[in-house]
Amino acid sequence: MTPAARLQAAIDIIDKIRDGSAAEKALTNWARASRFAGSKDRAAVRDHVFDCLRLWRSAAALGGGETGRARMLGVVRHQGLDEAALFSGQGHGPAVLSDEEAQAGGEPQGFAAWDLPDWLGARFQAGLGEQAEATALALRSRAAVFLRVNTIKTDLAGAQAALAEAGIETQPHALSPTALRVTEGARKVARSEPYLTGLVELQDAASQAVVDAVPVQPGQRVLDYCAGGGGKTLALAARLGGERVFAHDADPRRMSDLPARAARAGATVDRLTAPKGEFDVVLCDVPCSGAGAWRRSPEGKWRLQPEDLQDLTKVQASILQTCQSLVTSGGILAYATCSVLAEENLEQVERFLAQNSGWECLSHRQFLPEDGGDGFFVACLRKG
Repeated sequence: MTPAARLQAAIDIIDKIRDGSAAEKALTNWARASRFAGSKDRAAVRDHVFDCLRLWRSAAALGGGETGRARMLGVVRHQGLDEAALFSGQGHGPAVLSDEEAQAGGEPQGFAAWDLPDWLGARFQAGLGEQAEATALALRSRAAVFLRVNTIKTDLAGAQAALAEAGIETQPHALSPTALRVTEGARKVARSEPYLTGLVELQDAASQAVVDAVPVQPGQRVLDYCAGGGGKTLALAARLGGERVFAHDADPRRMSDLPARAARAGATVDRLTAPKGEFDVVLCDVPCSGAGAWRRSPEGKWRLQPEDLQDLTKVQASILQTCQSLVTSGGILAYATCSVLAEENLEQVERFLAQNSGWECLSHRQFLPEDGGDGFFVACLRKG
């Protein structure tokens, strides 16, 4: 496919998303119907679509409309590409711009310039203050690819050397002593020997830093209550030198790949349907808006509604109440989200402390995209 043909494919997909189709479904349907498209074509079209989703409002302003064509024109202008060459009408590319289209568009104003819905822009301002604009703008760019070095099997230098042999170049990252940012060869990771043999795992640097903040020691009973796919479970296991870690999720199907991942990593993980007894450390990485990871899942910021956020905060509060009964006296309850919204983070912790006596907050930290990774929050609470 030519660059123009890839752009036209993205335009068609964006129109389907605008009509209500989920982004991943629209991309999958296009790929299935476009057998002529090679892997590089599919990757390029996907990049166009996700760039547009990250820039949804500003692209509409720059392109002078809300159609897929206008929005992709806005993306082209934002990225400083040659719009005449891409909108040339040749082959399977977009038709030549009309005089009206060529003159349409202008700089986005207000929260459109932040690429946020107005109600979320106001929440960013209220919760993040002077950091609100920088955070919103950082969420418009593509996220870096990070790896976690599995210290059960190797160290940072050993992982870097093995990755380099596989054609994957990396750099250490300040957010975590186990974090490596992939600078070259990111698409090779999933098929590489270091990944397949458990030397490294794909995990955002701030996500790793969240686990680093949880005070765990060998010999403790540690539970990851909202384990999902098990990324933080395995990071906890590595911090314990491979000792047994317990994992639970409200939907056990999310943990279906965890046994294989644990075996690859050399970790011991017990999946629990209904955790009982008391644990020294309980991590609850609760369901949230995902606002800190909108670089990776930009569709979320346009789908999320105020009532959805309200429902999520109720679920988070309920999980905290459930988990507090699983913590032994003197033990730690670690609360985490991949959000930058105050009502999901510090406000949730303060509400819990106000409603439950005998607890104290040992530490809390808000990681922002400007720190290099995704936006995460973690608070460590101790039971008296």
